[in-house]
Amino acid sequence: MACVLEAPLRMSVLSEVTASSRHYVDRLFDLDPQKVLQGVIDMKNAVIGNNKQKANLIVLGAVPRLLYLLQQETSSTELRTECAVVLGSLAMGTENNVKSLLDCHIIPALLQGLLSPDLKFIEACLRCLRTIFISPVTPEDLLYTDGTVISHLMALLSRSPYTQEYICQIFSHCCKGPDHQTILFNHGAVQNIAHLLVSTSYKVRMQALKCFSVLAFENPQVSMTLVNVSVDGELLPQIFVKMLQRDKPIEMQLTSAKCLILTTLPCLVRMCSKDRLLEERVEGAETLAYLIETDVELQRMASITDHLIVMLADYFKYPSSVSAITDIKRLDHDLKHAHELRQAAFKLYASLGANDEDIRKKIIETENMMDRIVNGLSESSIKVRLAAVRCLHSLSRSVQQLRTSFQDHAVWKPLMKVLQNAPNEILVVASSTLCNLLLEFSPSKEPILESGAIELLCSLTQSENLALRVNGIWALMNMAFQAEQKIKSDILRGLSTEQLFQLLSDSDVNVLMKTLGLLRNLLSTRPHIDHIMSTHGKQIMQAVTLILEGEHNIEVKEQTLCILANIADGTTAKELIMTNDDILQKIKYYMSHSNAKLQLAAMFCISNLIWNEEEGSQERQDKLRDMGVVDILHKLSQSSDPNLCDKAKTALQQYLA
Repeated sequence: MACVLEAPLRMSVLSEVTASSRHYVDRLFDLDPQKVLQGVIDMKNAVIGNNKQKANLIVLGAVPRLLYLLQQETSSTELRTECAVVLGSLAMGTENNVKSLLDCHIIPALLQGLLSPDLKFIEACLRCLRTIFISPVTPEDLLYTDGTVISHLMALLSRSPYTQEYICQIFSHCCKGPDHQTILFNHGAVQNIAHLLVSTSYKVRMQALKCFSVLAFENPQVSMTLVNVSVDGELLPQIFVKMLQRDKPIEMQLTSAKCLILTTLPCLVRMCSKDRLLEERVEGAETLAYLIETDVELQRMASITDHLIVMLADYFKYPSSVSAITDIKRLDHDLKHAHELRQAAFKLYASLGANDEDIRKKIIETENMMDRIVNGLSESSIKVRLAAVRCLHSLSRSVQQLRTSFQDHAVWKPLMKVLQNAPNEILVVASSTLCNLLLEFSPSKEPILESGAIELLCSLTQSENLALRVNGIWALMNMAFQAEQKIKSDILRGLSTEQLFQLLSDSDVNVLMKTLGLLRNLLSTRPHIDHIMSTHGKQIMQAVTLILEGEHNIEVKEQTLCILANIADGTTAKELIMTNDDILQKIKYYMSHSNAKLQLAAMFCISNLIWNEEEGSQERQDKLRDMGVVDILHKLSQSSDPNLCDKAKTALQQYLA
């Protein structure tokens, strides 16, 4: 049998081939079957845990001979079994080993071996197949090339705990996508594997569980089937729940939780259909919203199950004029509780659209969706208003929708109304949404500014609620980005110096970082830098000093040094740094700091101060040279960090020009 080996492997290993390795291979060709068997057993003992020996034997041609012996009907069952064991051991080496085994067509040989009546030989072949299939270099499709293989593997599941463990493991690793799921499902994988969940062997139970988690992944058909399958009178979901108990190993708890979610999800979607009672539809949607809230894969799976996105649109039409409800009492009850359906639909739409752009697009394209959200923002029920705001917040994460649907429906108007007088829980979500609407590419930014948003946001920064403080300053930061000078001045006036200091000394690092981000955005473009520093320079320099002296993390100090670099870029503003020896010493200190980010930020300050083309550059260069800055630049020009090295060399060129 031809065996193609990769040239790099041959070259790297041949030089280290030893006489003893050659001796092992030579014994495989002995005319005495007993000596061949003993040679294979000795080879087995020699390769255990020895990757070098494995590579040597592969290079010397052991694999084709072992496969030949394994396939010969004249070989004893014991010899064939030992050959399978050695091949399995070779497969446990490097990925190159597995490639070499695949090149020698090991998989067809092992699959052929599964037709043997001998259980020990079958188990050895399966163990080797398992090792090969779990390797990342093995194409999964090799399992599906012959239609009879899957059927035979299903039949072997009943033979022993080992066959069960290995076959489940092979299925788990080779089930990649809907095509593979369908093949396994159609061959009765669910029914054949279900009873293994109650096996006395932990390994078998665990591999069966993993198999189900892969089979049901993003596959409603499999998930719905699992729900109705029972083992010894117990439904599979009940078995999964038992496996979640705290006395079970964490691996089992996690995998059973995944299986439980995958099987529960289609049932919850079915609860949302319009032929169910109002209470069921509400509970189904709310439970689903909670379940998928943070998991993007579950969100995708739910969105494609039973046309859920379209199905939820019916929640807003209930009860319709042609309602099938003939019971007057029931109709009266449902009319009073119809708002609960709208609340549940908004919640579920919010969870569905939390991460995926395509799902958001489908939600917004659902009939009258934006109008329904706008109406929801002004409903009398506080719970519906909160759910509508959550839905809007989720959809506002889409750049595309901010530019189109949000602008077409002027959603900023009802949102600003909600922000005027609402409880904190609504304010938090509404202000988060406003942060997104104030991003520079959002067409809503300008009308929001004109509607008095600055005053509102400045008031939020004074809130005792941390989330509101963060959102208030975050929205102002977005507002200040590439803004006109008037807007920047209005922000500073609205905040007041006292409040700015309050935010810069806030105990929460998020508030501090967003406030520094705001300052950085305010201090951009030279005319704006000079104007703001002429009116607020003293206070800003004071704040910068305070932070650089304080016990703050690297990110905070880096952001502060970047603010200084912006000030240093001003025409007149840079003098506030040059006349402040304390600040200059701090910049010098950070140039030699152990953290490269801080060094780089300090270097930006220096570069902006010494730039040749600007008035007064010679005096500034001389002062900084006297402080020892040039010596530090020379050291940094030899840095192993390419960014630091380049920045230092660029700065030194300013001295030479």
